[in-house]
Amino acid sequence: MPVRKLKEFLNKNNVRYVSISHSIAYTAQEVAASSHVAGREMAKTVMIKIGGEMAMAVLPSTFQIDFHLLKKGLNASSVILAGEGEFKGMFGDCELGAMPPFGPLYGIKVFVDETLKEDEEIAFNAGSHTEIIKLAYNDFERLAEPKLLKFSYK
Repeated sequence: MPVRKLKEFLNKNNVRYVSISHSIAYTAQEVAASSHVAGREMAKTVMIKIGGEMAMAVLPSTFQIDFHLLKKGLNASSVILAGEGEFKGMFGDCELGAMPPFGPLYGIKVFVDETLKEDEEIAFNAGSHTEIIKLAYNDFERLAEPKLLKFSYK
């Protein structure tokens, strides 16, 4: 069960959360609609490479990454979208493309678009294409330890 590692992590850290099952969906916007979560609260995790190092960029499902802004915010010479083949083995307990935005569980840095902090709650894939987790943004920030940046547009 893909979500077990995440739930164990949240429970160990005394985080209150809601697990929501939904019909199979692959895009963050489809997941938001299927699970009745506002698109701005539904976070999508996009795998990027910063100078060759894998990282997570997390942003609202209704937004897109501005790679120029991200590169500037990271003061990096290169930031590109990672291909599925480059990260598919990194998340053995997750379905491909459904990894939760908790980089510390996988030894990966997390960069969050500051617009996600505007809402009290955040929802995200829980490791499968049929379940999400919804919790307080402050708990997410405390455990995921992301670096906040402005790198997206609607």
